[in-house]
Amino acid sequence: MHRMIAAGLLASSSLLLAAGAHPADDLKALKGTVKIDGSSTVFPITEAVAEEFNKSASKVRVTVGISGTGGGFKRFAAGEIDISDASRPIKKSESEGAAKSGVEYVELPVAYDGLTIVVNPKNTWCTALTVDQVRKIYTAAGAAKTWADVDPSWPAKPIKVYSPGTDSGTFDYFKEVVAGKDGAIRSDMSVSEDDNVLVRGVSGDENAIGFFGCAYYFENKDKVKSVAVDGGKGPVSPTVDTIENGSYAPFSRPLFIYVNKASASRPEVAGFVDFYLKNAAELVGEVGYVKLPESISSKVAANWKARRTGTQFTTPAGEPVTGSLATVYE
Repeated sequence: MHRMIAAGLLASSSLLLAAGAHPADDLKALKGTVKIDGSSTVFPITEAVAEEFNKSASKVRVTVGISGTGGGFKRFAAGEIDISDASRPIKKSESEGAAKSGVEYVELPVAYDGLTIVVNPKNTWCTALTVDQVRKIYTAAGAAKTWADVDPSWPAKPIKVYSPGTDSGTFDYFKEVVAGKDGAIRSDMSVSEDDNVLVRGVSGDENAIGFFGCAYYFENKDKVKSVAVDGGKGPVSPTVDTIENGSYAPFSRPLFIYVNKASASRPEVAGFVDFYLKNAAELVGEVGYVKLPESISSKVAANWKARRTGTQFTTPAGEPVTGSLATVYE
């Protein structure tokens, strides 16, 4: 994914010492490896950070995989990676798995995303969908076979349904919103953990529909068309403003990195995460996502500095916390 990084970004590294991070000279002295895996949605952000980091910390090898949020957490709990990219908060079972392995973690929101539903540009009839219509397409109970099954005024053409893989946090988030805790997503979909595969699938079939993070839509506007979502207050399209202010409901969500606390004791990992948080606001927009407001990012930075472990997105009973980042960090 091509990125035009804002001029002067590297020059800002000389100011990092004042923020408690590593200045450019310290970054040059770092050596070692930082292993990262997880969400394909968060991948563009982490990859961009890694590329910029390596311009100053050339002796550090940063590897970034895309096994999906669930796949990343499995490796994270096993102690195989230092950082797990995640497009949803860690689940109770995943947190318990990490604890069983002796892995403590620091949870760090890094950006906002808007899960984007897309169709082929030749699709002239589907410009907006209610959440109920999304359910008709994607749930096992709905399982619409044709577009006319969704809206009788639309063509009776078969729908080709695309989805991120079931290890994806994007899939988990979508399933929770659309199907609910006890519902099921239809099984006859074309799935992939690589969002670029989904883009190619939808762009190659007039009757296709799919969904993924907003960055992949913003990057591929010439290949796919977004569908406005009506969450009860009229159709709203995914934009930087609607994602940040929450009006793109119910598909606006935070994105995360989870850092192994033991790994954070290694200078190369600590230096990388310092750099990540310091430069996230700059880089997030470059790769098509929405930066966190200062009121949130300052609290995230404080949590990292204190090495605060555990999740703030699960209740004591183990249920996911709902609401915006502002609610969680108030």
